[in-house]
Parts: sequence; C-alpha cells; structure tokens
Amino acid sequence: MDEILQLREFIETQRYQDALLLIGEMEEMAKEDKLNKLYSFSVILLIHLIKQHAENYTTRSWDASVYNALKHIAKTNKRKNSGGYYIKDNEWDEALRDAFDEALQTAALEAFSGSFTPKELLTKFDQEAVIREAKQRILERQSTLSRN
Repeated sequence: MDEILQLREFIETQRYQDALLLIGEMEEMAKEDKLNKLYSFSVILLIHLIKQHAENYTTRSWDASVYNALKHIAKTNKRKNSGGYYIKDNEWDEALRDAFDEALQTAALEAFSGSFTPKELLTKFDQEAVIREAKQRILERQSTLSRN
C-alpha cells in the first residue's frame, strides 16, 4: 500500500521518472509473489507424487492434494493481461528440481509412517520419474485451462 501512495505522490509532483522506477519495482514484487506461490504449490504437488511413487499406491486425500496443487499452479502461473506464463514450459524442470528437496523432507515424515530418512526414502522411487510426471501434469493442466 505504501508503494501506491508513493506512486500517487510521484505523479502529483510530476516526478515521472521516479514513478516509472517504482512501477518497475512493483512489477518485480508482484512477479516474485507469483513465483513464491508457484514454488509452494509445486512442493505440495511433489510431496504427494513422491509418496505415491515410493509407496506404490495412493489415497483419495493425496489425489485431492495433487488435483488442488495442479489447479492452483495453472491458475497462478497464467499471466492475465499479457498472456503467457510466469514459469514457461521449458523452465519447469528447474523449478521442480528447486522444490524437490523441500518436498522430499516432508514426504519422508509422511511416507511409510515416517520410518525413512529423506535419503533412505529417495532409494524407494525414481526422482526423475516424479519430476517428469509433475511437469507433464502441470503442462496438461495449463493446456486444459487455456482451452477453457
């Protein structure tokens, strides 16, 4: 809110260069907020995919969490005015790898009743398969959203 008041002041006092710089900062803050949300939803998605792959089964609750994470990722990632995405199709591998370690820590607490460390849990599934599946499902959900 302070930024809006400051922007108003810059415009009213005809300090247009300062106003433009502030707008740039506000755009960066908004983008960073979107990327943080995408990271959080990616962690949730990965937690449940890791558990599904490691334990080789799923629950309705896990399926619901995957569905909700995918829905929020697709909605948050879409740029409303300019079109396109905050995280582009070819950037998802890196984004998911960034979120993977945090997801693995939580999944280790939940999978197999928490009986494995993250390192031990990692031996129970194929990390690359989980990342591929997460990316594929994200891209499919985005595609579905953009058609509607």
